[in-house]
Amino acid sequence: MLTLHRELRMPPAPVRRIKGPMRIDAHQHFWRYRSDDYPWIGTGMDLLAQDRLPYQFQPLLDAQGLHASITVQARPGHEETAFLLEMARRDARIAGVIAWDDIASPHLAERMEQWGRPKMLGLRHPMQDDDAAAQALAQPQFNQGVRWLQERDYVLEVLTHERHLPQLRQLCALHDQHWVVLNHLGKPALKEFRKGRAAYERWRQQLHELAAMPHVACKISGLLTEADWLRGLCTRDFDHIVQCLDTALELFGPQRLMFGSDWPVCLLAASYARVVAVVREWAARRLSPADQDALWGESSARIYGLMP
Repeated sequence: MLTLHRELRMPPAPVRRIKGPMRIDAHQHFWRYRSDDYPWIGTGMDLLAQDRLPYQFQPLLDAQGLHASITVQARPGHEETAFLLEMARRDARIAGVIAWDDIASPHLAERMEQWGRPKMLGLRHPMQDDDAAAQALAQPQFNQGVRWLQERDYVLEVLTHERHLPQLRQLCALHDQHWVVLNHLGKPALKEFRKGRAAYERWRQQLHELAAMPHVACKISGLLTEADWLRGLCTRDFDHIVQCLDTALELFGPQRLMFGSDWPVCLLAASYARVVAVVREWAARRLSPADQDALWGESSARIYGLMP
């Protein structure tokens, strides 16, 4: 049973009246850090190897004029799902949770009903961790689970490296009854972009095939940490990031794009303010005011079925 921590015993955050369009950070994480639970947090990631909770994040959100966020799982496990949902139910600024569960489990329906709506928005499938992604797609139980989720309007999010985008395309072609959301633009290999256009062209072709399916949406998140942040981001890295943003806009359009910060993972490469500024400056040059509203919140509200 989940033990409520001190932060969770605080009174629920008050609901604020928002003037103008809702601004949503569609991708961020919270966790109670234990090294055994987060083996992906490795050497050189001290900024992540600590608790990351709403009281640390909400002032950053407010400072950038954003009103709410969607919290995404950072490790598999039902304990974390319960933890995230409890925080979301007590804080109106957490619009909902994209959690983890075993999609192929015969108990999926029972557990999803146990978690309950409205804060449970869907599940994330970590395809990037699956060395046998094609085999998983061939499992009847997995496809039955995806079908069950989509029939009930749960969003399926997918975390994948570029190398698994062909498998993701197969999944999206099989399951088109509801939204599938690609995280982090499919993690383009920005480190390889410095070597020439081949890596960009390969990623663009894969993204083009996904974007051709109208039920696939995309989060422009996590790009700064796909660049070579260990050696320090340079002007060329930001040029490549803008190139990726331009490509995403061309292929998906603003109605299927959502801003996500990937906080606190983004802190490895840049501050929260800098992550927001990169997208804000790009969007101001490329998008009309109405399309900026879509990118910063309206697309998220529509795709996740969020109440105003």
